[in-house]
Amino acid sequence: MRIVIAGGHGQIALRLERLLSARGDEVAGIIRKAEQGDDLREAGAEPVLLDLESASVEEVAAYLQGADAAVFAAGAGPGSGAARKDTVDKGAAVLFADAAVRAGVRRFVVVSSMGADPAHKGDDVFDVYLRAKGEADAYVSGLDALDWTILRPGSLTNDPGTGLVRLEAHTGRGSVPREDVAAVLTELVDSSATTGLTLELIGGSTPVSVAVKSVAGN
Repeated sequence: MRIVIAGGHGQIALRLERLLSARGDEVAGIIRKAEQGDDLREAGAEPVLLDLESASVEEVAAYLQGADAAVFAAGAGPGSGAARKDTVDKGAAVLFADAAVRAGVRRFVVVSSMGADPAHKGDDVFDVYLRAKGEADAYVSGLDALDWTILRPGSLTNDPGTGLVRLEAHTGRGSVPREDVAAVLTELVDSSATTGLTLELIGGSTPVSVAVKSVAGN
């Protein structure tokens, strides 16, 4: 499979790239800074230098041509202000989804956030972030041309992955290692049976592959 990842230098994305390349997939990661390229190559991914805040749909679609799946894992980051939540967490997600449609890539997986909601109240930057993610999720879920799955992890940690998770429509609050998020994404990329599902993810007691098969069968 050829898989293109937006936000290719993110902490989850780098873990995902390692997992996908290790199993033999062809992986490309979109990055904003040329100096990030070596980290992607080390992870087994091809770096694609492209700014999703300024690129056109046509420019992004050109890199998605021939891909079997696309993963949106970009984010403005915890140190960014409210404006970039709108341009990256929402705007770049919308752009990437539109580009996938333009390129004919059906399988589309979004890394969202637990609590994402277009109607979320509050004026703090994190409130703006949750609204932006919610608006992006709503946009993606309205595109019939995509076989989309939205993943909403709980609080992210850098603890070693356990391979054991809880993956459901509603899990309740909890934390999850980034390694386990990447492992779930690796399974979701393949699992078109999860199309149309928005799933929450926290640490749990079910092996990743079993958890994905379980939600796909419901």
